[in-house]
Amino acid sequence: MTRKPDIELRRGWTTGACATGAVQAALCGLWEGRVPNKVQITLPRGETPVFQIEHSEVGDGWAKASIIKDAGDDPDVTHQALIEASLKISDGGIVFKGGVGIGHVTRPGLPITVGEPAINPVPREMMRAVVNDTAARLGEAPDIEITLSVPNGAALALKTWNPRLGIIGGLSILGTTGIVRPFSCAAWIASIHRGIDVACAENLPHVAGCTGATSERVVQGLYELPDHAMLDMGDFVGGLLKYLAKHPVPRITIGGGIGKMTKLAQGARDLHSGRSQVDLVALGQVLGRSEIADMNTALQAYETIGKPMANWVAQNALSTISDMLPDTVSADVVVIDRKGEVLARA
Repeated sequence: MTRKPDIELRRGWTTGACATGAVQAALCGLWEGRVPNKVQITLPRGETPVFQIEHSEVGDGWAKASIIKDAGDDPDVTHQALIEASLKISDGGIVFKGGVGIGHVTRPGLPITVGEPAINPVPREMMRAVVNDTAARLGEAPDIEITLSVPNGAALALKTWNPRLGIIGGLSILGTTGIVRPFSCAAWIASIHRGIDVACAENLPHVAGCTGATSERVVQGLYELPDHAMLDMGDFVGGLLKYLAKHPVPRITIGGGIGKMTKLAQGARDLHSGRSQVDLVALGQVLGRSEIADMNTALQAYETIGKPMANWVAQNALSTISDMLPDTVSADVVVIDRKGEVLARA
């Protein structure tokens, strides 16, 4: 994660909000014969954003409209993606379909049933509300088949956690508020939660959370874990463990480099450099090496102290982890260096 700048950051709109706007526009084309240049929708918390329609078409019994997603100042992989809604009359009720670039759910544990397109519950409710309200206003029956597409969604999805969660073939249509808040941790932690949900639904005996790609590769290799057992923890060890305590699996491995794992050993639960720091004075005291207080980093301390420090970090990181988990969940720790060599385990 990137430290939030001091300047005010511009918020954006979720894929779910954009899809809802596209549905609103396409309904006008289907029932009124003309797609407007702009549409306004109401989000779950009452905000009323206006969306510019990028492209539209109207045919005999069908209409489509698309919106370019604006994620504001958030580093979102779907920023500037084209979100398209294609509508036609259904055989009854409101039906959701996944078109090009929309993933499909292949594993249990997610809020969408296996086999369904990855269009999450809140966006579905937003689109249902738009259909029902527009149908009531125009005196039409709310029997609509909605097909959502993102033309480059399959490629974009490879940059997300969808494949690991069992969402195959494209992106998810997401959002609980409709708003993307720049540099928010909420989306990351929500993805961790969904990973745990999948692990529980599939009765996985062992999952792992790691601070980065190198530690993830090492831990996955040590235990021969499948991809969907690897939780994208990043810096959010506390968020992972708190949720795991309420949704337990039999075993969790936490892996990371010496710097972040030292912070964990000292009790930090958010390992981001902007939110926690290694206490070098305290580290020197517990290791009986006062010179550590004058060092710059945990890595420098390790290069001086060596194995005794790595062992202390592993054991005390395990203590921090165990304090957050019920007795039914066993835990272990793997500490690595930057090259991926294992320095200590506990």
